[in-house]
Amino acid sequence: MKINFAHIRERSTTGDWIDFAVFDAHSTVDTASANAELLAQLTAKARAAGYKVDQSALAFDEYGHLKFYGSKNLVDYLSHKGLPKWTHCIDT
Repeated sequence: MKINFAHIRERSTTGDWIDFAVFDAHSTVDTASANAELLAQLTAKARAAGYKVDQSALAFDEYGHLKFYGSKNLVDYLSHKGLPKWTHCIDT
């Protein structure tokens, strides 16, 4: 199965660069622990494929609303900036 994701580099509030990944996925069970496990697996796959990932999150539709799950700072950022465009695909 292919999962879309965005790999983006942005400046943090301190001026340092942060590389993050946002995955178009969520757990079929949709519990916090299942989403955490899925996010860890996808983040590990992205890193194994050569992407630098400091923070990561899942992005998905829940009852017609866009929802993010992952690193708190990244989720806060995405909640204000919105969903980035998908830049890559990863095989699961």
